[in-house]
Amino acid sequence: MRVLTSCLGERIANTMSEFKNTLLVTGAAGFIGSSFVAQAVAQGWHVVVLDALTYAGHRENLTWIPQQDAIELVVGNICDGALVSGLLNKHHPRGIVNFAAESHVDNSIERPSEFITTNIFGCYTLLEAARQFWNGLKDPQKSQFRFLHVSTDEVYGSLGETGKFTEKSPMQPNSPYSASKASGDLLCRAWYHTYGLPTIVTNCTNNYGPRQHPEKLIPRMITCALSGERLPVYGDGKNIRDWIQVEDHCHGVMLAFSKGLPGETYGFGGDAERTNIEVVSTICELLDVMRPRKDGHSYKEQIAYVTDRPGHDRRYAIDDSKSQELLGFTRKYTFESGIRDTIQWYLDHQDWCQAVSKESKAA
Repeated sequence: MRVLTSCLGERIANTMSEFKNTLLVTGAAGFIGSSFVAQAVAQGWHVVVLDALTYAGHRENLTWIPQQDAIELVVGNICDGALVSGLLNKHHPRGIVNFAAESHVDNSIERPSEFITTNIFGCYTLLEAARQFWNGLKDPQKSQFRFLHVSTDEVYGSLGETGKFTEKSPMQPNSPYSASKASGDLLCRAWYHTYGLPTIVTNCTNNYGPRQHPEKLIPRMITCALSGERLPVYGDGKNIRDWIQVEDHCHGVMLAFSKGLPGETYGFGGDAERTNIEVVSTICELLDVMRPRKDGHSYKEQIAYVTDRPGHDRRYAIDDSKSQELLGFTRKYTFESGIRDTIQWYLDHQDWCQAVSKESKAA
Protein backbone atom coordinates (compact mmCIF):
# COMPACT_ATOMS: atom_id res chain seq x y z
CA MET A 1 0.00 0.00 0.00
CA ARG A 2 1.40 3.35 -1.03
CA VAL A 3 0.71 6.31 1.26
CA LEU A 4 0.58 9.95 0.20
CA THR A 5 0.04 12.62 2.85
CA SER A 6 -1.70 15.68 1.43
CA CYS A 7 -2.21 19.07 3.04
CA LEU A 8 -5.33 21.17 2.55
CA GLY A 9 -5.32 22.76 -0.88
CA GLU A 10 -2.55 20.57 -2.30
CA ARG A 11 -2.89 19.95 -6.03
CA ILE A 12 -2.00 16.66 -7.61
CA ALA A 13 -0.53 16.46 -11.11
CA ASN A 14 -3.00 15.71 -13.89
CA THR A 15 -1.53 12.43 -15.09
CA MET A 16 -3.39 9.35 -16.25
CA SER A 17 -3.12 6.30 -13.99
CA GLU A 18 -1.94 3.03 -15.46
CA PHE A 19 -4.88 1.34 -13.75
CA LYS A 20 -8.12 1.34 -15.71
CA ASN A 21 -10.40 -0.35 -13.17
CA THR A 22 -9.93 2.26 -10.46
CA LEU A 23 -12.25 3.43 -7.70
CA LEU A 24 -11.89 6.47 -5.46
CA VAL A 25 -13.23 5.36 -2.08
CA THR A 26 -13.53 7.98 0.65
CA GLY A 27 -13.47 7.18 4.35
CA ALA A 28 -12.13 3.74 3.51
CA ALA A 29 -9.71 3.51 6.44
CA GLY A 30 -12.78 3.18 8.63
CA PHE A 31 -14.75 0.11 9.65
CA ILE A 32 -17.19 -0.29 6.75
CA GLY A 33 -15.06 1.34 4.07
CA SER A 34 -12.08 -0.93 4.69
CA SER A 35 -14.29 -4.01 4.36
CA PHE A 36 -15.50 -2.66 1.02
CA VAL A 37 -11.91 -2.08 -0.13
CA ALA A 38 -11.05 -5.70 0.70
CA GLN A 39 -13.92 -6.92 -1.47
CA ALA A 40 -13.12 -4.50 -4.29
CA VAL A 41 -9.43 -5.38 -4.63
CA ALA A 42 -10.29 -9.09 -4.41
CA GLN A 43 -12.45 -8.50 -7.50
CA GLY A 44 -9.60 -6.85 -9.38
CA TRP A 45 -10.18 -3.17 -8.66
CA HIS A 46 -7.38 -0.69 -7.93
CA VAL A 47 -8.57 1.47 -5.03
CA VAL A 48 -7.46 4.97 -4.17
CA VAL A 49 -8.44 5.59 -0.55
CA LEU A 50 -9.02 9.17 0.59
CA ASP A 51 -9.25 9.34 4.37
CA ALA A 52 -8.52 12.07 6.92
CA LEU A 53 -7.50 9.42 9.48
CA THR A 54 -9.54 10.95 12.26
CA TYR A 55 -10.15 8.91 15.43
CA ALA A 56 -12.28 6.37 13.51
CA GLY A 57 -9.90 5.84 10.59
CA HIS A 58 -6.72 3.76 10.91
CA ARG A 59 -4.08 2.52 8.49
CA GLU A 60 -4.28 -0.82 10.29
CA ASN A 61 -7.80 -1.25 8.90
CA LEU A 62 -6.22 -1.55 5.46
CA THR A 63 -2.89 -3.26 6.08
CA TRP A 64 -4.50 -6.67 6.74
CA ILE A 65 -5.76 -6.82 3.12
CA PRO A 66 -3.56 -9.18 1.05
CA GLN A 67 -3.57 -7.15 -2.21
CA GLN A 68 -1.53 -4.20 -0.91
CA ASP A 69 -0.26 -3.26 -4.39
CA ALA A 70 -3.85 -2.49 -5.39
CA ILE A 71 -4.39 0.09 -2.64
CA GLU A 72 -3.15 3.67 -2.46
CA LEU A 73 -3.91 5.65 0.70
CA VAL A 74 -4.10 9.42 0.37
CA VAL A 75 -4.38 11.21 3.71
CA GLY A 76 -6.69 14.16 3.18
CA ASN A 77 -10.14 15.63 3.73
CA ILE A 78 -13.18 15.31 1.46
CA CYS A 79 -13.86 19.00 2.08
CA ASP A 80 -10.69 19.81 0.10
CA GLY A 81 -12.11 20.27 -3.39
CA ALA A 82 -8.72 20.82 -5.03
CA LEU A 83 -7.41 17.56 -3.60
CA VAL A 84 -10.48 15.59 -4.73
CA SER A 85 -10.32 17.09 -8.23
CA GLY A 86 -6.63 16.33 -8.44
CA LEU A 87 -7.20 12.68 -7.53
CA LEU A 88 -9.97 12.36 -10.11
CA ASN A 89 -7.83 13.89 -12.85
CA LYS A 90 -4.82 11.78 -11.93
CA HIS A 91 -6.48 8.38 -11.60
CA HIS A 92 -9.54 8.67 -13.87
CA PRO A 93 -11.59 6.32 -11.67
CA ARG A 94 -14.72 4.54 -12.83
CA GLY A 95 -16.48 6.09 -9.89
CA ILE A 96 -16.53 7.45 -6.35
CA VAL A 97 -17.86 5.46 -3.39
CA ASN A 98 -18.38 7.78 -0.43
CA PHE A 99 -18.13 6.16 3.00
CA ALA A 100 -16.60 9.26 4.62
CA ALA A 101 -18.80 10.49 7.47
CA GLU A 102 -19.01 11.48 11.07
CA SER A 103 -21.27 8.69 12.29
CA HIS A 104 -21.63 8.46 16.07
CA VAL A 105 -25.01 9.78 17.24
CA ASP A 106 -23.82 10.71 20.74
CA ASN A 107 -20.99 12.79 19.28
CA SER A 108 -23.43 14.54 16.95
CA ILE A 109 -25.49 15.62 19.95
CA GLU A 110 -22.42 17.04 21.69
CA ARG A 111 -20.60 18.44 18.61
CA PRO A 112 -23.04 18.87 15.71
CA SER A 113 -20.82 21.26 13.73
CA GLU A 114 -18.38 18.48 12.81
CA PHE A 115 -21.26 16.48 11.32
CA ILE A 116 -22.55 19.44 9.34
CA THR A 117 -19.09 20.06 7.91
CA THR A 118 -18.22 16.49 6.92
CA ASN A 119 -21.59 14.99 6.09
CA ILE A 120 -23.09 17.97 4.26
CA PHE A 121 -20.31 20.24 3.00
CA GLY A 122 -18.02 17.26 2.40
CA CYS A 123 -20.67 15.49 0.33
CA TYR A 124 -21.30 18.69 -1.64
CA THR A 125 -17.57 19.08 -2.31
CA LEU A 126 -17.33 15.52 -3.62
CA LEU A 127 -20.40 16.00 -5.82
CA GLU A 128 -19.05 19.19 -7.36
CA ALA A 129 -15.62 17.70 -8.03
CA ALA A 130 -17.29 14.62 -9.53
CA ARG A 131 -19.58 16.75 -11.70
CA GLN A 132 -16.68 18.76 -13.14
CA PHE A 133 -14.69 15.58 -13.81
CA TRP A 134 -17.68 13.75 -15.30
CA ASN A 135 -18.53 16.67 -17.59
CA GLY A 136 -15.06 16.36 -19.12
CA LEU A 137 -15.40 12.65 -19.89
CA LYS A 138 -16.43 11.14 -23.18
CA ASP A 139 -18.26 7.89 -23.76
CA PRO A 140 -17.88 5.07 -22.86
CA GLN A 141 -16.17 6.45 -19.72
CA LYS A 142 -18.89 9.04 -19.12
CA SER A 143 -21.75 6.55 -19.27
CA GLN A 144 -19.88 4.12 -17.00
CA PHE A 145 -19.06 6.62 -14.24
CA ARG A 146 -20.98 6.39 -10.96
CA PHE A 147 -21.10 8.39 -7.74
CA LEU A 148 -22.32 6.16 -4.92
CA HIS A 149 -23.18 7.69 -1.55
CA VAL A 150 -23.40 5.33 1.44
CA SER A 151 -26.06 6.40 3.93
CA THR A 152 -28.11 5.04 6.82
CA ASP A 153 -31.64 3.98 7.72
CA GLU A 154 -31.61 6.67 10.42
CA VAL A 155 -32.56 9.28 7.80
CA TYR A 156 -36.08 7.82 7.92
CA GLY A 157 -36.60 8.46 11.62
CA SER A 158 -38.29 5.96 13.92
CA LEU A 159 -40.62 3.06 13.10
CA GLY A 160 -43.65 1.92 15.02
CA GLU A 161 -44.07 -1.64 16.22
CA THR A 162 -44.74 -2.99 12.73
CA GLY A 163 -43.57 -2.38 9.18
CA LYS A 164 -40.17 -1.56 7.71
CA PHE A 165 -38.55 1.32 5.91
CA THR A 166 -38.42 1.17 2.12
CA GLU A 167 -36.72 3.36 -0.45
CA LYS A 168 -39.95 5.36 -0.64
CA SER A 169 -40.20 6.11 3.08
CA PRO A 170 -40.21 9.84 3.91
CA MET A 171 -37.11 11.29 5.53
CA GLN A 172 -37.74 12.21 9.17
CA PRO A 173 -34.31 12.43 10.85
CA ASN A 174 -34.30 12.93 14.62
CA SER A 175 -30.63 13.60 15.47
CA PRO A 176 -27.96 15.94 14.12
CA TYR A 177 -26.21 12.87 12.70
CA SER A 178 -29.22 11.53 10.81
CA ALA A 179 -30.19 15.03 9.63
CA SER A 180 -26.72 15.57 8.20
CA LYS A 181 -26.81 12.20 6.43
CA ALA A 182 -30.28 12.94 5.03
CA SER A 183 -28.89 16.20 3.67
CA GLY A 184 -26.21 14.26 1.80
CA ASP A 185 -28.83 11.90 0.36
CA LEU A 186 -30.87 14.86 -0.89
CA LEU A 187 -27.84 16.57 -2.39
CA CYS A 188 -27.12 13.42 -4.40
CA ARG A 189 -30.71 13.40 -5.61
CA ALA A 190 -30.48 17.06 -6.60
CA TRP A 191 -27.18 16.64 -8.47
CA TYR A 192 -28.76 13.80 -10.46
CA HIS A 193 -31.96 15.62 -11.35
CA THR A 194 -30.37 19.03 -11.93
CA TYR A 195 -27.04 18.13 -13.56
CA GLY A 196 -27.51 14.54 -14.67
CA LEU A 197 -24.62 13.30 -12.52
CA PRO A 198 -25.15 9.52 -12.21
CA THR A 199 -25.59 9.28 -8.44
CA ILE A 200 -26.76 6.26 -6.44
CA VAL A 201 -27.66 6.28 -2.74
CA THR A 202 -27.64 3.26 -0.45
CA ASN A 203 -29.21 3.10 3.00
CA CYS A 204 -28.44 0.31 5.47
CA THR A 205 -29.31 -0.87 8.94
CA ASN A 206 -26.82 -1.14 11.83
CA ASN A 207 -23.51 -2.71 10.84
CA TYR A 208 -21.32 -4.95 13.00
CA GLY A 209 -18.21 -7.05 12.50
CA PRO A 210 -14.41 -6.98 12.90
CA ARG A 211 -12.51 -3.69 13.26
CA GLN A 212 -15.54 -1.63 14.32
CA HIS A 213 -14.64 1.31 16.54
CA PRO A 214 -15.23 0.58 20.26
CA GLU A 215 -17.64 3.52 20.54
CA LYS A 216 -20.34 1.46 18.80
CA LEU A 217 -22.72 -0.78 20.74
CA ILE A 218 -21.44 -4.29 19.96
CA PRO A 219 -17.66 -3.68 20.25
CA ARG A 220 -18.25 -1.43 23.25
CA MET A 221 -20.12 -4.17 25.08
CA ILE A 222 -17.44 -6.73 24.22
CA THR A 223 -14.52 -4.54 25.31
CA CYS A 224 -16.27 -3.29 28.46
CA ALA A 225 -17.21 -6.82 29.46
CA LEU A 226 -13.65 -8.10 29.06
CA SER A 227 -12.23 -5.17 31.04
CA GLY A 228 -14.65 -5.68 33.93
CA GLU A 229 -16.52 -2.40 33.34
CA ARG A 230 -20.26 -1.90 33.46
CA LEU A 231 -22.25 -2.50 30.27
CA PRO A 232 -24.28 0.72 29.82
CA VAL A 233 -27.69 0.18 28.19
CA TYR A 234 -29.77 3.24 27.31
CA GLY A 235 -33.25 3.63 28.78
CA ASP A 236 -35.20 0.39 29.12
CA GLY A 237 -33.02 -1.39 26.58
CA LYS A 238 -35.96 -2.11 24.30
CA ASN A 239 -34.96 0.07 21.37
CA ILE A 240 -34.91 -2.19 18.31
CA ARG A 241 -32.29 -2.28 15.56
CA ASP A 242 -31.90 -4.50 12.50
CA TRP A 243 -28.30 -5.76 12.33
CA ILE A 244 -26.33 -6.48 9.14
CA GLN A 245 -22.87 -8.00 9.08
CA VAL A 246 -20.46 -5.56 7.43
CA GLU A 247 -19.39 -7.95 4.66
CA ASP A 248 -23.02 -8.43 3.63
CA HIS A 249 -23.52 -4.67 3.55
CA CYS A 250 -20.40 -4.09 1.43
CA HIS A 251 -21.49 -6.85 -0.93
CA GLY A 252 -24.69 -4.87 -1.41
CA VAL A 253 -22.83 -1.62 -2.00
CA MET A 254 -20.74 -3.22 -4.76
CA LEU A 255 -23.90 -4.61 -6.36
CA ALA A 256 -25.49 -1.15 -6.28
CA PHE A 257 -22.37 0.38 -7.84
CA SER A 258 -22.10 -2.21 -10.62
CA LYS A 259 -25.78 -2.92 -11.31
CA GLY A 260 -27.73 -0.01 -9.83
CA LEU A 261 -29.44 2.64 -11.94
CA PRO A 262 -28.45 6.32 -11.63
CA GLY A 263 -30.89 8.32 -9.56
CA GLU A 264 -32.02 5.28 -7.60
CA THR A 265 -31.83 4.41 -3.91
CA TYR A 266 -31.21 0.90 -2.60
CA GLY A 267 -31.67 -0.37 0.96
CA PHE A 268 -29.81 -3.19 2.71
CA GLY A 269 -30.96 -4.88 5.90
CA GLY A 270 -29.90 -7.86 7.95
CA ASP A 271 -33.32 -9.41 8.64
CA ALA A 272 -32.12 -9.56 12.23
CA GLU A 273 -34.16 -7.27 14.46
CA ARG A 274 -33.09 -7.32 18.10
CA THR A 275 -33.72 -5.09 21.10
CA ASN A 276 -30.55 -3.55 22.50
CA ILE A 277 -30.87 -5.59 25.68
CA GLU A 278 -31.21 -8.76 23.59
CA VAL A 279 -27.99 -7.92 21.76
CA VAL A 280 -26.14 -7.20 25.01
CA SER A 281 -27.49 -10.36 26.65
CA THR A 282 -26.44 -12.45 23.63
CA ILE A 283 -22.92 -11.04 23.86
CA CYS A 284 -22.79 -11.87 27.57
CA GLU A 285 -24.04 -15.41 27.03
CA LEU A 286 -21.49 -16.08 24.29
CA LEU A 287 -18.66 -14.59 26.34
CA ASP A 288 -19.68 -16.74 29.30
CA VAL A 289 -18.76 -19.71 27.10
CA MET A 290 -15.96 -18.30 24.94
CA ARG A 291 -14.10 -16.35 27.67
CA PRO A 292 -15.62 -17.09 31.13
CA ARG A 293 -15.09 -14.63 33.95
CA LYS A 294 -12.50 -15.75 36.49
CA ASP A 295 -15.02 -15.52 39.31
CA GLY A 296 -17.41 -17.83 37.48
CA HIS A 297 -20.20 -15.25 37.34
CA SER A 298 -22.04 -14.20 34.18
CA TYR A 299 -21.11 -11.03 32.32
CA LYS A 300 -24.80 -10.12 32.61
CA GLU A 301 -24.04 -8.93 36.14
CA GLN A 302 -22.16 -6.00 34.55
CA ILE A 303 -25.27 -4.69 32.71
CA ALA A 304 -26.32 -1.25 33.95
CA TYR A 305 -29.26 0.78 32.64
CA VAL A 306 -28.40 4.45 32.08
CA THR A 307 -30.32 7.60 31.19
CA ASP A 308 -31.62 7.46 27.64
CA ARG A 309 -30.02 9.80 25.11
CA PRO A 310 -32.04 12.64 23.50
CA GLY A 311 -33.89 11.83 20.28
CA HIS A 312 -33.29 8.09 20.63
CA ASP A 313 -35.27 6.43 17.82
CA ARG A 314 -37.29 3.44 19.00
CA ARG A 315 -37.00 1.06 16.06
CA TYR A 316 -35.26 0.73 12.69
CA ALA A 317 -35.63 -1.97 10.04
CA ILE A 318 -35.26 -1.99 6.25
CA ASP A 319 -37.23 -3.93 3.67
CA ASP A 320 -34.50 -4.72 1.12
CA SER A 321 -36.69 -6.67 -1.31
CA LYS A 322 -35.92 -4.09 -4.03
CA SER A 323 -32.20 -4.81 -3.73
CA GLN A 324 -32.83 -8.55 -3.71
CA GLU A 325 -35.03 -8.42 -6.81
CA LEU A 326 -33.12 -5.87 -8.91
CA LEU A 327 -29.52 -6.33 -7.75
CA GLY A 328 -29.51 -9.98 -6.70
CA PHE A 329 -28.58 -9.07 -3.13
CA THR A 330 -28.25 -11.98 -0.69
CA ARG A 331 -26.83 -12.31 2.81
CA LYS A 332 -24.07 -14.67 3.86
CA TYR A 333 -24.48 -14.20 7.62
CA THR A 334 -27.26 -14.76 10.12
CA PHE A 335 -27.04 -12.71 13.27
CA GLU A 336 -26.14 -15.83 15.23
CA SER A 337 -23.17 -16.72 13.02
CA GLY A 338 -22.08 -13.12 12.55
CA ILE A 339 -22.08 -12.14 16.22
CA ARG A 340 -20.13 -15.24 17.25
CA ASP A 341 -17.46 -14.55 14.60
CA THR A 342 -17.33 -10.91 15.66
CA ILE A 343 -16.81 -11.73 19.34
CA GLN A 344 -14.07 -14.20 18.41
CA TRP A 345 -12.29 -11.51 16.37
CA TYR A 346 -12.31 -9.10 19.33
CA LEU A 347 -11.07 -11.83 21.65
CA ASP A 348 -8.18 -12.42 19.26
CA HIS A 349 -7.41 -8.71 18.78
CA GLN A 350 -7.65 -7.07 22.20
CA ASP A 351 -4.42 -5.16 21.54
CA TRP A 352 -6.10 -3.52 18.54
CA CYS A 353 -9.05 -2.45 20.67
CA GLN A 354 -6.83 -0.95 23.35
CA ALA A 355 -4.73 0.94 20.79
CA VAL A 356 -7.80 2.35 19.04
CA SER A 357 -9.33 3.43 22.35
CA LYS A 358 -6.13 5.27 23.32
CA GLU A 359 -5.98 7.02 19.93
CA SER A 360 -9.60 8.13 20.28
CA LYS A 361 -9.02 9.59 23.75
CA ALA A 362 -5.92 11.40 22.49
CA ALA A 363 -7.87 12.86 19.59
